[in-house]
Amino acid sequence: VQLQASGGGLVQAGGSLRLSCAASGSIFSINVMAWYRQAPGKQRELVADSTGAATTNYADSVKGRFTISRDNAKNTVYLQMNSLKPEDTAVYYCNVRGRTRVLRSYDAWGQGTQVTVSS
Repeated sequence: VQLQASGGGLVQAGGSLRLSCAASGSIFSINVMAWYRQAPGKQRELVADSTGAATTNYADSVKGRFTISRDNAKNTVYLQMNSLKPEDTAVYYCNVRGRTRVLRSYDAWGQGTQVTVSS
């Protein structure tokens, strides 16, 4: 299973960005679609995840500003980021977990996309 992420960039504080991540390959099912981020000198942290059509979870630091959504028909997950702050600057990684067509579990990661928020 391969993931292709896009949508990062440079934005001023208060601005918005939308990240996308499309999964492809031998996908039978997708259980979890998530976004993580890693800032310089810090550990990778969960930003948001979606375990179904209506079940989402957010880090406290992004609640009310970020929205995760998914298009199951396209095997794609999105992260809408509003009211961005300089502390949101990080490399953002998408993560997808599920089962392949031969019913093996997979845990796939995207290549990372840089988000930089200037003050």
